[in-house]
Amino acid sequence: MSASVRQRPRTAALLTLAHAHQPRYLRELAELVAIDSGSYSPEGVNRVGEIVGDRLRALGFDTRRVGMGPAGSRGTGDLVVARKKGALPVEEGGRRILLAAHMDTVFEDGTAAARPFGLVGSHARGPGVSDDKGGLVAGLTALRVLAEAGFQDYAELVFLAVPDEEIGSPASRPLTEKAAHGMHYALALECARENGDVVIARKGVADFRLTVTGRAAHAGIEPERGANAALAAAHLTVALQGLNGRWDDVTVNVGMVHAGTRINIVCPEAELHVEVRSATTRGIRRARQAIEELAARPTVPGTTATVEQLDLCPPMEDTDASRRILHAAQSIGAEIGLSIGAAATGGVGDANLIAGVGVPVLDGLGPVGGGDHSPQEWLDTTTVAPRVALLASLIAELGREHLPAA
Repeated sequence: MSASVRQRPRTAALLTLAHAHQPRYLRELAELVAIDSGSYSPEGVNRVGEIVGDRLRALGFDTRRVGMGPAGSRGTGDLVVARKKGALPVEEGGRRILLAAHMDTVFEDGTAAARPFGLVGSHARGPGVSDDKGGLVAGLTALRVLAEAGFQDYAELVFLAVPDEEIGSPASRPLTEKAAHGMHYALALECARENGDVVIARKGVADFRLTVTGRAAHAGIEPERGANAALAAAHLTVALQGLNGRWDDVTVNVGMVHAGTRINIVCPEAELHVEVRSATTRGIRRARQAIEELAARPTVPGTTATVEQLDLCPPMEDTDASRRILHAAQSIGAEIGLSIGAAATGGVGDANLIAGVGVPVLDGLGPVGGGDHSPQEWLDTTTVAPRVALLASLIAELGREHLPAA
């Protein structure tokens, strides 16, 4: 049978299966929420990874855990990557799909015991219940639903669970980018926005360090022989903040300023740490050029400034290719009464890294949740089955052929 006449499972049938799996979903979610898995708690992250790996192996995935190097001076847990070949080769229209989630939370050890998993009406509570354990379990459940439906019309499915997303994925980033290469589509499993929107775009972030060099002198006897780097840094801070509003999609923030060593010395050196966020790579480039131009024109005689880019997380841009995934999700949602909106956010995630290697990605495909990074974090359990069915049906739609043009 040719790829053009293959049919994905009916979304209504997948919804029925998702409802049947909801009790198991809640048990598995409670199991993961009960584990302290902060980014710097490798033992807890690895307990989550062991459970996730076992679930994937049971679904026929070739699963392995990869040890990560330290994140700065502290260790992180292992990355879990799992692969499963489908029955539809690329040559016949099969597609490779990456599912991405993270196992770490922002919470310290002891939080799981202090705020255990619980249900308050239809809302689940507990550390990481939304960000991202709810999305992680939704991905596993969607794969289980597809397996039960007998769906294999894809070239390959890859499931990636990283240990350090909440601290910017410093250890796992190279492996995330490596896993993304060769994928046709990616679906990121952060939970949906509070209003149910999925995420079509995330701003990229570039971090800069500006070093201002002046000339030391005795502040009481001969201050005129000095060149005050702190004063130059102050002028530069005002100028950098003034870049806000120059471009609609760019924000600039001078987040840290350090200057001087003693109160009776004309300050010889200062340092500014600056963050740039933009919805586009072009915006980040324009901001960097503007920063370099300001640094090249010191306002205090005798001072100089240098610019160093410390890090870059690429933007997840709103592209025609990602819009095609969105339109597919909206069409599927309409079959089961879901109205799927799309949001752009200034926050970053692993979806940025995936988009940065050229793979079209849609994020926010977990259930609806909110209050992330706070004691008020919640997950709306009434959205679990519909969102699992949406995710499963979207995997099926993407897995079998190119989507039509938007």
